[in-house]
Amino acid sequence: MNKSFLKFITDFGPLLIFFIIYYKSGNNLTIAIPPLIIATILAVAIMYFVERKIPYLPLVGGIIITIFGGLTLYFDNPVFIYMKPTIVNSLFASTLIISKVFYKKNFLKFFLQSAFQLNEEGWDKLNFRWAYFFIFLAMLNEIVWRTQPETTWVNFKVWGILPITFIFTAFQVPLINKYKI
Repeated sequence: MNKSFLKFITDFGPLLIFFIIYYKSGNNLTIAIPPLIIATILAVAIMYFVERKIPYLPLVGGIIITIFGGLTLYFDNPVFIYMKPTIVNSLFASTLIISKVFYKKNFLKFFLQSAFQLNEEGWDKLNFRWAYFFIFLAMLNEIVWRTQPETTWVNFKVWGILPITFIFTAFQVPLINKYKI
């Protein structure tokens, strides 16, 4: 199996499993969350087995899904799972901003420098664009879960955030090309 295809499956498979089980269970989060947690843990384990290194971002995501999914199940309150994207995106934004402003470290560069090389100005601009994008996603998630029915939020989570992220990423190509070394 192609490594990039496997990465795609391990990144998006758990979310697709959640979506399918959610709808097949009659829109029941209590039934859909345990398979999401299990699939996420399995995805992290598979990527570790294939790459022989800890996949840090999926691992952090798996821990957060386990915590918030577990809280949702334990307290029988979906607010925890609704807020997970808000908290994750806020953490990503905070990490990018704080690491650059206070510690003069560019975390985005640390994670993406193997994908492409930019000069420092390019990395800084890209870092802050992603930070602001994560803030946007956090606010958007808050608006959707607080104003829409649960099924709309689930659809937004599965079919909204991903295309928005792809579009945002595509809009970064001119910046990447401008500051490429």
